[in-house]
Amino acid sequence: MPWLPVRVRRALVAAGAVAVFLVLAGATYQGVATALERRQFPHPGQLIDVGGQQLHIHCTGDGSPTVVLEAPAIGMSAAWSLVQPAVAETNRACSYDRAGLGWSETGERPFDPATVPDHLRALLEGAHERGPYVLVGHGLGAAFATMYAAQFPGDVRALVVVDAPSSDAPGVPSQTTRQLVHAAPWLARAGILRATRLLSKTAAGLPEPSAGALRAFLNRPDHLTRAAVEIARWEEAVALAAATPVASHVQVVRVSDAAPARPEFLTDAAAADAVVAAIREVAR
Repeated sequence: MPWLPVRVRRALVAAGAVAVFLVLAGATYQGVATALERRQFPHPGQLIDVGGQQLHIHCTGDGSPTVVLEAPAIGMSAAWSLVQPAVAETNRACSYDRAGLGWSETGERPFDPATVPDHLRALLEGAHERGPYVLVGHGLGAAFATMYAAQFPGDVRALVVVDAPSSDAPGVPSQTTRQLVHAAPWLARAGILRATRLLSKTAAGLPEPSAGALRAFLNRPDHLTRAAVEIARWEEAVALAAATPVASHVQVVRVSDAAPARPEFLTDAAAADAVVAAIREVAR
């Protein structure tokens, strides 16, 4: 840029140096915070080998039938922290992290929505959790729960879907949400997500330590990378769920069909209570 005045060139160099410093500082901040969070939030459940990758499952309580909780997009087992303790008062309740989310490993193969039910079945068998189950899915998790119920009808007694996307109302995340989630891993690496709380603020309302664990993973590049892939294949997962009907003996209960256009968690106590009531009703 020899045609620019010396003063302008110096200003540009200084601005560039400041930008590099901020990025390095943010990355250092992200690395230190992540290391601290790994010790602060160890996995509460157990890790089970499923086809060469370790998946995390957290089961509490006793009583039949066992209730299996499938988290919404971008979520993980900790997102059920307003629901699982209440369900565990009367039934065995299990939440888990899909491959690449939360405490679960990603595995070597690319994400395929069709494999989610197979992974879940292998995980439940590996954890020695016995069916038939009451499956509960929220948002995109409702599509995966529906796929499981359709593929393995003998394993399922009832299906509870919350804000379930469908072929008529797919609830596809907005373009803005997709762009944010796609950019999130890079924003996380630079410490920008952590500093701005763009995603982690969505955990507000959940009890600790689950809220802290969810906030931590919503600032983690590895978790967000897999979450972005799930969001990118949202329509495919919904289509797969709609393609195979659920067996007639499986009771299906729908709790709100709002199908919001952005991923949400059950952070409202009244909404969580409504889900718990529906689960208890079918579990009887």
